[in-house]
Amino acid sequence: MTLLSEIIRKKRDDRSLDDAEIAAFARAIADGTASEGQVAAFAMAVFFNGMTRAEAVALTLAMRDSGAVLDWSDIDRPVADKHSTGGVGDNVSLMLAPIAAACGLAVPMISGRGLGHTGGTLDKMDAIPGYVSKPDNALFRKCVREAGCAIIGQTADLAPADKRFYAIRDVTATVESVPLITASILSKKLAAGLQALVLDVKYGNGAFMDSEAKAVELATSLVEVANGAGTRTAALLTDMNEPLASAAGNAVEVTNAVEFLTGAARDERLETVTLALVAEMLVLSGLQPDNTAALETARTALDSGRATEAFSRMVACLGGPADFVERYRHYLPAAPLVRAVTATRAGFVTAIDTRGLGLAVVSLGGGRRTPEDVIDLSVGLTGIAGLGAKLDVDTPLCTIHAANETAFAAAEAAVRRCYRIGDDAPAAGNPLGRRIG
Repeated sequence: MTLLSEIIRKKRDDRSLDDAEIAAFARAIADGTASEGQVAAFAMAVFFNGMTRAEAVALTLAMRDSGAVLDWSDIDRPVADKHSTGGVGDNVSLMLAPIAAACGLAVPMISGRGLGHTGGTLDKMDAIPGYVSKPDNALFRKCVREAGCAIIGQTADLAPADKRFYAIRDVTATVESVPLITASILSKKLAAGLQALVLDVKYGNGAFMDSEAKAVELATSLVEVANGAGTRTAALLTDMNEPLASAAGNAVEVTNAVEFLTGAARDERLETVTLALVAEMLVLSGLQPDNTAALETARTALDSGRATEAFSRMVACLGGPADFVERYRHYLPAAPLVRAVTATRAGFVTAIDTRGLGLAVVSLGGGRRTPEDVIDLSVGLTGIAGLGAKLDVDTPLCTIHAANETAFAAAEAAVRRCYRIGDDAPAAGNPLGRRIG
């Protein structure tokens, strides 16, 4: 058996590793045989020297296989999912999963928590009282069978090598490595036993990949590695130079999602991105022959109310209130102080510091600076003015949901800093960018 130090040396010297060497190192990460120093050294070697596509595929599969891989062969539906690289006001998963389920897919969505300026899907679901975000495998499977979808958190037996590897990368400045990001994302998603995967890779000032070129690099890596690992995959690049939804926070984004599903209120950009991603899932899964037919199917599932019914069944199956959709305002936590931040001059919104708005939510207590932070699920921003919005003096830039006056004042100042107002409206932008795959 090759010594771990020799595997590190080989990668340090910019030589390619074979599948057996990569599998051995992944096993050593998962079972603790590799010390933190060895894992950090390996990560740094990859950070500087990169990986070939074949190496990235091997690492993804080895990390996937370090724990359980779910088997959905007893479910008579194609199994598909979506992954987003994260942004502000990105609650797409809450609508996408039930819409896709209403179209005939099974969606076992394993999601994460928020960190830094981006929100986490799991935190949003935790705002629903009684909702079990980490069910046992039996309940998870039951909900996917009965509701067509289940949004849950990663369990300890799924891709355990990734959990330890990421924690060490996080403290050794080696997170920003495309092959390691690729293997981290895909090992967890592919452990869910997917047949098809669509990736929402965001770019802009509210995304981790701030330029479109960087987003293309990551999306290409993700698509090529996932397909190389045997899962039909495509990616859509989407714009994150403004929040996707008009709400950012946890309970407030759940409210936004329920109102989207029921048709009470739908943000146009959010609708465009959500339906486009569902359509990709339907085509990749073979349920629809092309994008036009898939978009029509997704739209019908949404407008008919079938997606709302799937969401309601999922919430109830995972322990939430059976009448949550009908009484969501009663069940969701509400902040004690709700007040608008108004514009100080007339004009048009010409630029938004989207990351800054995400950090404003963090300052309110609605996000995490460290993984151990406890968050306030009730706080956030609603009615967020988007790019091109026409403002008069005293028109709200957004409404702040805060725990107290001190938190409100800090968030108000932050929000004002995030907006640039000019005399001319900017050209309307399309939230959908390139398709890769």
